[in-house]
Amino acid sequence: MRSPPLMPNANAAHRATPTKTRAGLASKAALLALWLLAALSCPAAAQGTAMPPPAPAAAEAAVAVPAATQEIVENPYGLTALWHAGDMVARGTLLALAVMSIGTWYILVTKLVAQTVLLGQARAARGFWQARSLREGADRLAPRSAFRILAEEGIAAREHHEGALGKEIDLNSWIAMSLQRAIDAINNRMQGGLAFLATVGSTAPFVGLFGTVWGIYHALTEIGISGQASIDKVAGPVGEALIMTAL
Repeated sequence: MRSPPLMPNANAAHRATPTKTRAGLASKAALLALWLLAALSCPAAAQGTAMPPPAPAAAEAAVAVPAATQEIVENPYGLTALWHAGDMVARGTLLALAVMSIGTWYILVTKLVAQTVLLGQARAARGFWQARSLREGADRLAPRSAFRILAEEGIAAREHHEGALGKEIDLNSWIAMSLQRAIDAINNRMQGGLAFLATVGSTAPFVGLFGTVWGIYHALTEIGISGQASIDKVAGPVGEALIMTAL
């Protein structure tokens, strides 16, 4: 009995081998395509260097960076807080000291300007004595000059020496009296505001001391109410007292 021929099995194996070969080639081609795609999208991966994944915190920070904001904290111990937290006595004392301070500085500046102007007029008045007549000398001075006022008063006294009482006084005494009245009027105008300065100089220390005592009284009241001498309890009243003293 003859054995069956083996050709059909060999043909089947021959037919199966190309199929497996084609499947392996397809899978290799797919892997090569994936590798090429990764190389094109990330060159570092193609060179064999692994790119570490970004950390979550760093990624979130890179996505959204919050803008820097500066918080504005209102000073609880400034002049505004002093005005809002103070009572009527503290506000009245503060207003009185502010008026005294503003008036003093105003008089200081105006007197400085007036003295500077007067010195300039005094230098310009030197040309008065080089004139050929009193009228020409007076015309050389500025219209609002104090020295021109004196010259005009002297000229007017010489030209109007008449009347019942005027005749009883000699011309020199009459002119001297007229010049003295003009000098007194100019001095009174130059000394304007000195009474205010004298009043401020005599009363401001006591007003400031009253404000200081009132602020310390508030500090002691805060300590008594809270039961503890913490800095946040006494900083406001003590600051109020120091501001009053400074003013």
